[in-house]
Amino acid sequence: MNKIGLVIQREYRYRVGKKSFLLITLLAPLLFAATIFVPLWLSTIKSDQIHTVAILDDTGKYAPLFKDTDNYRFILGGESLEAYRKSPDKEITAFLCITGDLLEDPKAATLYSDRQIPNDLNRIVNLTLSEQLQDDKLATFNIPNLRTIIQESKIDFRIQTVKWGDDGSEQTASSAIASITGGVFTVLIYMFIMIYGGMVMQGVMEEKTNRIVELMISSVKPFDLMMGKILGIGLVGITQMCLWGIMTGILLQIGTSWGEETGAAAILGDNGWMESLGSIDFMEIGILFVLYFIGGYLLYASLFAAIGSVVDSQEDTQQFMFPVTILVLLSFYAGIYSLENPEGPLAFWGSMIPLSSPIVMMVRIPFEVAAWEILLSLGTLFLSAIAITWLSAKIYRIGILMYGKKNGYKEIIRWLRY
Repeated sequence: MNKIGLVIQREYRYRVGKKSFLLITLLAPLLFAATIFVPLWLSTIKSDQIHTVAILDDTGKYAPLFKDTDNYRFILGGESLEAYRKSPDKEITAFLCITGDLLEDPKAATLYSDRQIPNDLNRIVNLTLSEQLQDDKLATFNIPNLRTIIQESKIDFRIQTVKWGDDGSEQTASSAIASITGGVFTVLIYMFIMIYGGMVMQGVMEEKTNRIVELMISSVKPFDLMMGKILGIGLVGITQMCLWGIMTGILLQIGTSWGEETGAAAILGDNGWMESLGSIDFMEIGILFVLYFIGGYLLYASLFAAIGSVVDSQEDTQQFMFPVTILVLLSFYAGIYSLENPEGPLAFWGSMIPLSSPIVMMVRIPFEVAAWEILLSLGTLFLSAIAITWLSAKIYRIGILMYGKKNGYKEIIRWLRY
């Protein structure tokens, strides 16, 4: 155990002390916050440029409907479309050409421009003409006050969802917020398992190809070396996750305060989603996230370590990485598809099978899974991780000293029988 500790210490200090680790740890939360708040900030900036749109209306009915906005000025065209097109004056951005009654022929209106039509202009034109066409259509029914009757009959109804607490308290809940939370943690655990598992495989391959492992094996048992590397890199991952969590929380708090001061938060709508967040136990999710990461990481990292010990180059890893990658991707897609029905058969069995439970269970946890399901899932996950680690160690102890030979699955099965 003392030698395992020395290997863990070496791996941890070596990787945490690298400049790349510090840069990624510092920059990742900043980039994450930037992807959220920079677009939000940019959306609050209004353009000073005003574009001119000429309306060529043969009917004379639709041109008066268009009103100037902050970005567009609508004018009545006095020449033909062809004359405008050949004119050297390019101050007009677009031309709205209407050749007939749109209620009889919806294709009688066309928006022309020598560049791509902006989405906001497209939306303004469609909305303005649609409202007029709706009025024209209602007028054909010859029913007094029909539009008023239709408007009064529209009811904006949204069911309120409330979650009871154990003490009888009530909290506003939202399945959409729970799904988003589960989806985010599912993506995170998928990424972390693949990233840090890949580090284990890469580290084993480097030591093998550099022949450093031959010196290490002389003083450390292969099992101790493999477990030390897996646990050391795992601690690096947990350290990085904790730092990311703290920094992300601080940045989100700063961003929320900025949004309240500048009014940018109004873009996100009312504060109902903040109340819904209060119904989710993030402390429980965080603890279970770490537990499932540890179990899933040990399971897959041991497989990656075994693969790294079998091959001599990066190109040789493909035949062994393919089935493992397929298993992880299937687990990821099972988790994503379980967002719609977190209590369905796919979600339940996906959260019980050890190879997929770390990823799929993160989808279900925000919806409050029964304690016995979590305990059963964690129990089978860690037992499976121990079993696979034991099998991987049998492969590792032989493969780490095998050079110059491409090993196949038959050879690996023979090693397991030794």
